[in-house]
Amino acid sequence: MTRPDDMFGDDDYPAYTMGRAAEIAGTSPDFLRRLDEERLFTPFRSAGGHRRYSRYQLRLAARAREMVDQGTALEAACRIIILEDQLEEALEQNRKLQRQQSADSG
Repeated sequence: MTRPDDMFGDDDYPAYTMGRAAEIAGTSPDFLRRLDEERLFTPFRSAGGHRRYSRYQLRLAARAREMVDQGTALEAACRIIILEDQLEEALEQNRKLQRQQSADSG
């Protein structure tokens, strides 16, 4: 469990309200809602039902905004970002397995 004083250093901690998240990501609250609808990410919901966003989600939102501003359709931008994220995760898992195999054989 993350200690309270470490939460804001955690990229996945839902620290930002919708208004603040939109401001940081350089987008609008409606754009953030649309990213949720496109399943780029699912924001955390507070006890009162308000959306809360993490720094990681804000980076994805900023990337989506950049792609849309360059003419990519929102649906396509979300799919590209999801695939990029999955690829990076697979590459990281591959690196870990390679390190483990090197350690086991050495």
